[in-house]
Amino acid sequence: MNYYFNKTIKGDFEQVIEKVTQELEKEGFGVLTEINVTETLKKKLDVNFRNYRILGACNAPYAHKALKAEDKIGTMLPCNVIVQEKEAGEIEVAAVNPIASMQAVDNGDLGEIAEEIKEKLEKVIHNL
Repeated sequence: MNYYFNKTIKGDFEQVIEKVTQELEKEGFGVLTEINVTETLKKKLDVNFRNYRILGACNAPYAHKALKAEDKIGTMLPCNVIVQEKEAGEIEVAAVNPIASMQAVDNGDLGEIAEEIKEKLEKVIHNL
Protein backbone atom coordinates (compact mmCIF):
# COMPACT_ATOMS: atom_id res chain seq x y z
CA MET A 1 0.00 0.00 0.00
CA ASN A 2 1.32 3.39 -0.96
CA TYR A 3 1.44 6.06 1.77
CA TYR A 4 0.15 8.75 -0.61
CA PHE A 5 -1.85 9.30 -3.78
CA ASN A 6 -0.90 11.93 -6.30
CA LYS A 7 -1.53 13.60 -9.60
CA THR A 8 0.58 15.85 -11.80
CA ILE A 9 -1.13 18.70 -13.60
CA LYS A 10 -0.10 21.65 -15.74
CA GLY A 11 -0.62 25.15 -14.44
CA ASP A 12 0.52 28.08 -12.38
CA PHE A 13 1.73 27.07 -8.91
CA GLU A 14 -0.33 29.62 -6.97
CA GLN A 15 -3.45 28.86 -9.01
CA VAL A 16 -3.00 25.14 -8.31
CA ILE A 17 -2.79 25.92 -4.56
CA GLU A 18 -6.11 27.77 -4.90
CA LYS A 19 -7.68 24.89 -6.84
CA VAL A 20 -6.50 22.32 -4.29
CA THR A 21 -7.92 24.45 -1.46
CA GLN A 22 -11.26 24.72 -3.28
CA GLU A 23 -11.43 20.97 -3.90
CA LEU A 24 -10.58 20.29 -0.25
CA GLU A 25 -13.41 22.62 0.81
CA LYS A 26 -15.86 20.71 -1.42
CA GLU A 27 -15.02 17.59 0.59
CA GLY A 28 -15.40 19.34 3.95
CA PHE A 29 -11.73 20.12 4.63
CA GLY A 30 -10.29 23.40 5.75
CA VAL A 31 -6.61 24.25 5.46
CA LEU A 32 -5.42 24.80 9.03
CA THR A 33 -1.75 25.23 8.23
CA GLU A 34 0.33 26.12 5.23
CA ILE A 35 4.06 25.55 5.32
CA ASN A 36 6.04 27.25 2.58
CA VAL A 37 9.01 24.90 2.38
CA THR A 38 10.68 27.04 -0.30
CA GLU A 39 10.73 30.14 1.91
CA THR A 40 11.70 28.20 5.02
CA LEU A 41 14.71 26.54 3.38
CA LYS A 42 15.84 29.87 1.94
CA LYS A 43 15.53 31.61 5.30
CA LYS A 44 17.03 28.85 7.47
CA LEU A 45 19.65 27.35 5.14
CA ASP A 46 20.01 29.90 2.31
CA VAL A 47 19.04 27.11 -0.08
CA ASN A 48 17.12 27.65 -3.31
CA PHE A 49 14.42 24.99 -3.52
CA ARG A 50 11.56 24.47 -5.96
CA ASN A 51 8.05 25.70 -5.13
CA TYR A 52 6.88 23.33 -2.40
CA ARG A 53 4.02 23.79 0.07
CA ILE A 54 2.54 21.54 2.70
CA LEU A 55 -1.16 22.13 3.35
CA GLY A 56 -2.49 20.80 6.65
CA ALA A 57 -6.08 19.84 5.80
CA CYS A 58 -8.68 19.03 8.42
CA ASN A 59 -12.21 17.73 8.16
CA ALA A 60 -13.48 18.72 11.62
CA PRO A 61 -16.28 16.14 12.01
CA TYR A 62 -13.93 13.29 11.10
CA ALA A 63 -11.12 14.68 13.25
CA HIS A 64 -13.56 14.78 16.15
CA LYS A 65 -14.60 11.16 15.56
CA ALA A 66 -10.97 10.07 15.35
CA LEU A 67 -10.01 11.92 18.53
CA LYS A 68 -12.91 10.32 20.38
CA ALA A 69 -11.77 6.89 19.18
CA GLU A 70 -8.07 7.44 19.89
CA ASP A 71 -6.88 10.36 21.99
CA LYS A 72 -3.28 10.32 20.64
CA ILE A 73 -4.38 10.38 16.99
CA GLY A 74 -3.72 14.12 17.01
CA THR A 75 -0.07 13.19 16.41
CA MET A 76 -1.16 12.26 12.88
CA LEU A 77 -3.43 15.22 12.25
CA PRO A 78 -4.06 17.18 10.12
CA CYS A 79 -3.93 15.32 6.81
CA ASN A 80 -1.03 16.66 4.80
CA VAL A 81 -1.38 17.57 1.15
CA ILE A 82 1.72 18.68 -0.71
CA VAL A 83 1.91 20.85 -3.79
CA GLN A 84 5.26 20.97 -5.54
CA GLU A 85 6.48 22.33 -8.85
CA LYS A 86 8.48 19.52 -10.42
CA GLU A 87 9.29 21.62 -13.51
CA ALA A 88 8.08 24.99 -14.70
CA GLY A 89 4.33 24.65 -15.05
CA GLU A 90 4.27 20.99 -13.98
CA ILE A 91 2.71 20.72 -10.54
CA GLU A 92 2.40 17.55 -8.49
CA VAL A 93 -0.25 17.32 -5.80
CA ALA A 94 -0.03 14.46 -3.29
CA ALA A 95 -2.14 13.60 -0.27
CA VAL A 96 -1.41 11.28 2.60
CA ASN A 97 -3.19 7.93 2.52
CA PRO A 98 -4.79 7.84 5.98
CA ILE A 99 -5.22 4.07 5.86
CA ALA A 100 -1.46 3.63 5.53
CA SER A 101 -0.76 5.92 8.48
CA MET A 102 -3.52 4.40 10.63
CA GLN A 103 -2.01 0.93 10.26
CA ALA A 104 0.46 1.99 12.92
CA VAL A 105 -2.38 2.44 15.42
CA ASP A 106 -3.90 -0.59 17.09
CA ASN A 107 -7.49 0.64 17.16
CA GLY A 108 -10.14 -0.99 14.97
CA ASP A 109 -12.51 1.97 15.37
CA LEU A 110 -10.22 4.09 13.21
CA GLY A 111 -10.52 1.86 10.13
CA GLU A 112 -13.89 3.16 8.96
CA ILE A 113 -12.91 6.76 9.63
CA ALA A 114 -9.64 6.33 7.70
CA GLU A 115 -11.46 4.72 4.78
CA GLU A 116 -13.94 7.60 4.52
CA ILE A 117 -11.18 10.22 4.69
CA LYS A 118 -9.17 8.29 2.09
CA GLU A 119 -12.14 8.39 -0.29
CA LYS A 120 -12.54 12.14 0.22
CA LEU A 121 -8.83 12.85 -0.35
CA GLU A 122 -8.76 10.62 -3.42
CA LYS A 123 -11.71 12.57 -4.80
CA VAL A 124 -9.83 15.84 -4.23
CA ILE A 125 -6.82 14.56 -6.15
CA HIS A 126 -8.99 13.06 -8.91
CA ASN A 127 -10.91 16.33 -9.40
CA LEU A 128 -7.81 18.44 -10.05
